[in-house]
Amino acid sequence: MRILVTGGAGFLGSHLCERLLSEGHTVVAMDNFVTGNPRNIAHLSDNPRFQFIQHDITHFIHLDGALDGVLHFASPASPIDYLKLPIETMKVGSLGTHNVLGLALAKNARILFASTSEIYGDPLEHPQTETYLGNVDTIGPRGVYDEAKRFSESLMMAYHRAHNLETRIVRIFNTYGPRMRLADGRVVPNFVAQALRGESLTVYGTGSQTRSFQYVSDLVEGVYRLFQSDFHEPVNIGNPDEMTILEFAQIVNEVTGNKAGIIYKDERIKGDPQTRRPDNSRAKTVLGWEPKVKLREGLVDTIAYFRSVL
Repeated sequence: MRILVTGGAGFLGSHLCERLLSEGHTVVAMDNFVTGNPRNIAHLSDNPRFQFIQHDITHFIHLDGALDGVLHFASPASPIDYLKLPIETMKVGSLGTHNVLGLALAKNARILFASTSEIYGDPLEHPQTETYLGNVDTIGPRGVYDEAKRFSESLMMAYHRAHNLETRIVRIFNTYGPRMRLADGRVVPNFVAQALRGESLTVYGTGSQTRSFQYVSDLVEGVYRLFQSDFHEPVNIGNPDEMTILEFAQIVNEVTGNKAGIIYKDERIKGDPQTRRPDNSRAKTVLGWEPKVKLREGLVDTIAYFRSVL
């Protein structure tokens, strides 16, 4: 297959490009480097089945030749990015998604959209199933990301129903691994960067808020299986092993050997969810997928990467 990966130079997009190439596909990566990095795909440049196009997908997309599939992963994805780029975030989740869907329709290509667990907002249901409709503040600072993703999901389903387009929707829960940006504002790079510098890890509030962390290879496996499937409704892909932020901070200090401990701050980003844990029943039933990489195992590789770029 010839497959387009939007956001192909990003953290997740670059890992997906690698996986698709390893499966024998031809890959076109597209990115405008707002949050992506050329370094993430530099090692792929000599592969004859890999092509890179620098382009902002909020503008019309032209692509010569046949196209069999699209993985739409273009978007700022961390709070520090979408709070700094609120309009860009909403444009890529509306105009960008519309343009990518138009391309998929014109090429008769299957399209998978990277949605997020953030569409559930600060959830009143725990764990979160795909049938939960969410608790999202549309006018809060995080709404630009949450609502962009929710709109994209609606647009995907509109194209599926109106044009019989082959669409797939993956709802991604917290994912970590090599090629994350140290300064992207999410908890894994924040804690690891502080630990590697020998600083105290900053925990907001009491640290009782929970997260579940999946390693990037597990996410890529789930996405690939969903893309190959014939299932068009949203599917959660995440690790259900839930822990508090305080517990996670203690693990990072332990794995890195950081002796500086933990400090607490009262500030909390408005709308920051108190709990986050996927119900993976649908992924297990439909895709035969479950996460395999244990947290400490994944952290070893992630920390080694951060040491190399710190």
